Amino acid sequence: MSNSAIASPRDKYRRTTLTRGNFELWGWLFMRVSGVILVVLIFGHLFVNLMVDGGINRIDFAFVGGKLSSPFWQTWDLLMLWLAMIHGTNGVRTVINDYAERHATRVVLKSLLAIGFTITVVLGTLVIFTFDPCPANSPAELLPTICEAR
Repeated sequence: MSNSAIASPRDKYRRTTLTRGNFELWGWLFMRVSGVILVVLIFGHLFVNLMVDGGINRIDFAFVGGKLSSPFWQTWDLLMLWLAMIHGTNGVRTVINDYAERHATRVVLKSLLAIGFTITVVLGTLVIFTFDPCPANSPAELLPTICEAR
């Protein structure tokens, strides 16, 4: 064994391989910040849905339709969806990096993760912004009571 294989402890550290830069640092910071924001969003969501004004007994199609008609609740739900999905996807990506030993396995798992993330976020966003509890030209007897005001 030659002495050149082991650097002196007093030598300045130099990376010898390509690194990912600050991506992992930003991912780590994002997890902490998004976790705190998600706690506020989720407990606010639960409080409004389960505790305020009659609690769980008032949750029905009309309640959900009314909430999804409000720009405030659309924004709230959109933030919850996006932050939760990015937060969870980043966490699963980290687990894949830690436990998938083969490069091909990591590529397949991360691809499946990206596909699942994309489908869920796109469909969830579409539901939040396109949900209409009172579709036009629908028979009146099939519409919920909140549609009578139209």
